[in-house]
Amino acid sequence: MIRSTLARSLKAACVAQPRLSASRIAPSRALPCIAPTSTVRFLQASAVARGSGSTDSELSSRLAQEITYERESAAAGSEGEGSESASEEPEFVKDFKAAGVWRIQDVAGSDEIALTREYGNEHIRVLFSIGDIDTSENDFEEEEGSEEEQEAGFPVRCAITISKEGKGALTLDAQAEDGQFTVENISYYKDAKLATDLSADADWARRGLYIGPQFETLDENVQAQFEAFLNERGIDSDLARFVPDFAELKEQKEYCSWLENVKAFVDA
Repeated sequence: MIRSTLARSLKAACVAQPRLSASRIAPSRALPCIAPTSTVRFLQASAVARGSGSTDSELSSRLAQEITYERESAAAGSEGEGSESASEEPEFVKDFKAAGVWRIQDVAGSDEIALTREYGNEHIRVLFSIGDIDTSENDFEEEEGSEEEQEAGFPVRCAITISKEGKGALTLDAQAEDGQFTVENISYYKDAKLATDLSADADWARRGLYIGPQFETLDENVQAQFEAFLNERGIDSDLARFVPDFAELKEQKEYCSWLENVKAFVDA
């Protein structure tokens, strides 16, 4: 005899069901008493909702190991640069800010960084992203005649905008790598807002406009004068070294934050 409370409740539910006529049931068979479908679904959903997947703990452990490794690597890098702790800014960032030339606009969770400054009646913005950084492998190159290995630089694409109120804007597509900017083309927009707006509508409007010639096709004297023009505004070798270094630092921070957020989600 079934004695559990749940069994008695289910038995009562079955008794309450209307009886089928004998003509529709074989005399030697009895209908099994089955719990309502909604009850079974509720029990299954509750088990899944608690995040009790069989792979969760292993994934959480792997993420924890990766977080520990990244923290230790960051701490070792900070010690190499003379910082007191991994949470402090690296010396190259402190020095860059201390110069007081550029302002850094870095929003946590975003993959873009903007450097801005004023120069006379000009507003200058250097926009770059960590989305193009290839972290799949570490590339090294060996200097000829030396056994010392140095980490090879990597290019970071930059969108440089120089605007004047009421006079439009110049935009330059360039790459920062190995301490220099390589300019690909220079465009001019009569509407400075169109040049600086990051919305989808503005991007669509720019597609139909002439973007200017390839920089390398310009007369060499014109190229040289443009390079001097940019250097005078702080778009120089120092900035070309800072951009990849800061992009790498930003990518590391965002990756660690991603690991911690995903682990917290898996553990919830």
